[in-house]
Amino acid sequence: MPWPVHRACYTGRVPRVGPFHALLYDVAAAGPLERVTAPPYDVISEPRRGGYLASSPYNIAHVDLAAHGSMVGEEDHAYVRAGRLLSDWVERGVLVRSPEPSYFAYEMRFEIAGAHRNLRGLLCAMELEPWGGAVLPHERTMPDPVEDRLRLLRATHTHLSPIYGVISGPLESLRRLLDDVCAGPAQLAVIDEEDVEHRMWSVTGTPDVAGWLGAERLLIADGHHRYTTALAFRDERRARNGSGPWDRILTLVVDAGTQDVPVLPYHRLQVTGSPPAGGHDVAGLPELLEQVDDAALRYGTAYRNGRDRVAFRTHQLAGEPPTVAALHRDVLDLVAPGDALRFTHDTDDAILAVRSGAAVAAYILPPTSPERIRTLVERGERLPRKSTFFWPKPRTGMVLMPLDRPA
Repeated sequence: MPWPVHRACYTGRVPRVGPFHALLYDVAAAGPLERVTAPPYDVISEPRRGGYLASSPYNIAHVDLAAHGSMVGEEDHAYVRAGRLLSDWVERGVLVRSPEPSYFAYEMRFEIAGAHRNLRGLLCAMELEPWGGAVLPHERTMPDPVEDRLRLLRATHTHLSPIYGVISGPLESLRRLLDDVCAGPAQLAVIDEEDVEHRMWSVTGTPDVAGWLGAERLLIADGHHRYTTALAFRDERRARNGSGPWDRILTLVVDAGTQDVPVLPYHRLQVTGSPPAGGHDVAGLPELLEQVDDAALRYGTAYRNGRDRVAFRTHQLAGEPPTVAALHRDVLDLVAPGDALRFTHDTDDAILAVRSGAAVAAYILPPTSPERIRTLVERGERLPRKSTFFWPKPRTGMVLMPLDRPA
């Protein structure tokens, strides 16, 4: 449902941010970060879940995925166990509280399209507020994941991983701070299963980050369900206890004006109905990927043409990017409504689904940009679910934010 968030009439306050008391793994007690950290909960596939759980009794997945796979009626016990487990880790010194509130600089080093890149941002505690003011969503949420995250948050009283938000920028003061801090050796570093290097530093001093933000509004890149959960938890706690640490959420702020932020697509798999018509034939997947273009609203399709052969075509849409919004409006909401779609960010997986017959067709989408998403949001729209794959994502377990008052 559209809501009034147009920039021209927006007069609300900017996101208020500050330093926070953190919980950090003590590697002397917990072991290497490679063994105790994990990706965000919603991108851990079932085959990989067991690997994280087996890697260490202190892996954050033991808490973050506490209720996954629980029998009906046993979920409450699983969440309670997660809360007790986290408390036990603190008591044992596996997780230690930072002595002072702090910001943290965060850098991800990775390779994409054959080029080496890095992405820097600042971890902070951001004050929660209703959607549509200084904090902008771009995708719709679903009730089941929110309920899962809320029950876990009630049990742990801890934000286990940051949401990831993007501002327009450029903010030169923030860029200079991150350049200076990230020039030194990282205090914590880990290379993940996708060869992304995550590096983190505590920021000393008292930078005026809130002042630097000026009139910026934060576009949520990743963490819509966690933000919605945090709002619900805040309202519960305020009703009983008034204002407190639960008024804030752990947030990675990235300046799209100084950082090149990759926004990869989720491709669509049509599992029922007829294959798409029209379009222009192309020789294969490499040629198709060269021709898809978000600015031009050009996407590709793959479908079986005969028993084993997969055919590829490009198609043109009209309107304004992002392409995924126009594709749903003009095509998919008509031919594949409801549960007729599945999603993947891996083109090889998409083509395999078509070749095996698991999908009638694959819709191959181009990458987009934070600014195109922001433009759509500010005219009162949201993208369809599973539209963007902001990558890489901050690592769960690098830093946690407890929601109790420090002793």
